[in-house]
Amino acid sequence: MQESLERIGRFDVARARERFTSSFVAAHTRHIEADGRRIGFLATREAGGHLWLDHLYIHRSMQRRGFGAIALEVVIAEAAQKSLPVRVGALKQSDSNRFYLRHHFKLAEETEFDNHYVRQGEAAWPSASGGPPSGGGLV
Repeated sequence: MQESLERIGRFDVARARERFTSSFVAAHTRHIEADGRRIGFLATREAGGHLWLDHLYIHRSMQRRGFGAIALEVVIAEAAQKSLPVRVGALKQSDSNRFYLRHHFKLAEETEFDNHYVRQGEAAWPSASGGPPSGGGLV
């Protein structure tokens, strides 16, 4: 997230930490692993008739390999099982906006610094990628 915040001239360590911790709940968090190593995490919660994707982070060195897409497909499938739409927010000018649009999220609201997206909970599996990258999964 630091890169995106720097791009819009708003990176501040204290503010970034507060933004993260204000919505982080360890009990809602799952690790993303590849070849037995933790490479990221995601956090979801049910609220207001939605499955909220509060966090989805992949370590920079492991990005653009399909791990984020597979993790997102798992979240979408879980939402579909519960007949819930998925909601997510993304910092404006963040690469994550293109990521969510590619995965059929629709822009629902814009605020000063964030875009908020929604996707109906239809199943997304199997993906165009044919499944998780070798050795990858959620724990």
